[in-house]
Amino acid sequence: MQAFQGMTSLGDSYNALIIGASGGIGSAFCQVLAADPACRGLSRLSRRDDGFDVTDETSIKNAAEAFASAGQSFDVIVCATGALTIEGRGPEKTIRALDAEVMARQFALNAIGPALVLKHFAPLLSKNRRAVFAALSARVGSIGDNRLGGWISYRAAKAALNQIIRTSAIEITRGNPQSLVVALHPGTVATTLSEKFSGGHERLAPQDSAARLLSVLDGLGAEESGGFFAYDGAPIDW
Repeated sequence: MQAFQGMTSLGDSYNALIIGASGGIGSAFCQVLAADPACRGLSRLSRRDDGFDVTDETSIKNAAEAFASAGQSFDVIVCATGALTIEGRGPEKTIRALDAEVMARQFALNAIGPALVLKHFAPLLSKNRRAVFAALSARVGSIGDNRLGGWISYRAAKAALNQIIRTSAIEITRGNPQSLVVALHPGTVATTLSEKFSGGHERLAPQDSAARLLSVLDGLGAEESGGFFAYDGAPIDW
């Protein structure tokens, strides 16, 4: 696993929140952060452990209000939710296979859910200091990088997420010029999400991907807020 040196850009200590903490990458983020001595507080939310439902605004709102009532703020929030296969329906290979209900579920989970997380959790980001919000996107959400076609619903949902991140970053930066709001591509990670679709490609271990992504976040400046970055730090075309 790539060594993670800690979120040094946040100073001596920081509070972090992982949303989707029971998933493959989400749990890996938790493991990496828990091992960082500078992480003085690590909070987790997930459907499995907390009943947190990213497709239900009431669930999101209640969770955010609970943290706010406790006086909790965060220096790092990572939204590690998302799915490629939903209710047994994987990505379609052709426009002829497009199904409106399947597409709506993709948008609900992969775009609208993170947007609602931003709506309710952005106010919990630390004020007047560096604060980071990152959402897991996917390279296939890039319009400019699309050379293969297919996977229309998933691609479109992730492209929508990228626009949500870009637009939200502009607004959040007005309130805190030190903030960083970005979309991240974790690579092809060895989780159940990618197992059927890796096509023999090399897959990163979840903890390796998480460590790399946290290092990327640590190295980005406020001027790069609203960007889309891969696990190796390279910017990705919109």
